[in-house]
Amino acid sequence: MKNSIRKAATTTATLMLGLAALGANAANVLVVLSDASQLELRDNRTFDTGFYANELMQPVKKLLDAGHTITFATPLGKAPSLDRNSVDKMYFDNDEASMQEHLALLEKLRITSVEQSPVVSLARVEQGGYARYDAVYVPGGHAPMQDLLHSEALGRLLRDFHARAKPTALVCHGPIALLSALEQPERFTRKLASPAGTAPAWIYAGYQMTVISNSEEEAAKGMLNGGTMKFLPQTALQRAGGVYSSAANWQSKVVVDRELITGQNPASASAVADQLLARLKP
Repeated sequence: MKNSIRKAATTTATLMLGLAALGANAANVLVVLSDASQLELRDNRTFDTGFYANELMQPVKKLLDAGHTITFATPLGKAPSLDRNSVDKMYFDNDEASMQEHLALLEKLRITSVEQSPVVSLARVEQGGYARYDAVYVPGGHAPMQDLLHSEALGRLLRDFHARAKPTALVCHGPIALLSALEQPERFTRKLASPAGTAPAWIYAGYQMTVISNSEEEAAKGMLNGGTMKFLPQTALQRAGGVYSSAANWQSKVVVDRELITGQNPASASAVADQLLARLKP
């Protein structure tokens, strides 16, 4: 009887130590999404948008499954919008069950719930201190092109993470958010329609990176219902000083340079998550 009690106590202690070790190694990852549900196009047109389901949920599920903590934030702290065009099994390797599993997790987390969303504002993130976070992740969908690229609060966060070499991961249209680290991002994007001039000072100048390609934007332009984006992400990042590369359309590609991890398109989200997880290992 005593041996059984001793054995049970030892097992319990071992389990508690294991859980403690897991907790000690867990990271707090900040996931930054857009407040926008529409993208302003040329000719005063708009396009309903938001985040892409797989680009958010595949990395989120992998991070949670690995025991990490996630904080969700947007510039204003509003519940972000899901781009309904992304609710398609083709973004989940044509696996309906996988898509439903990720959508169920999205529902459980209540990220898009106006009343119950756990999303906080970037102002609140800043007030709490950037030191609380070990990495940042920005998913795509067209929405980041509406507000994240010009967010002063996000720019301050990215500059802090850059200075401390903290993992900074973005995918598809998400890397456009890197422009927020410019001193005057709106002034820069207004000039994108004009011939290239002197590149502005940018902390990511000279970094190897990727983003959804101009070729992919051309192939998918029918999604915009006849509208045209004000500028293309690939062109913008190249003009800012990024060293761009891409794979064939819709093939997974991830580029890692120093603290920066970028993925080209929806097919790259899972591989971006793997690179981020590798950086978070003790």
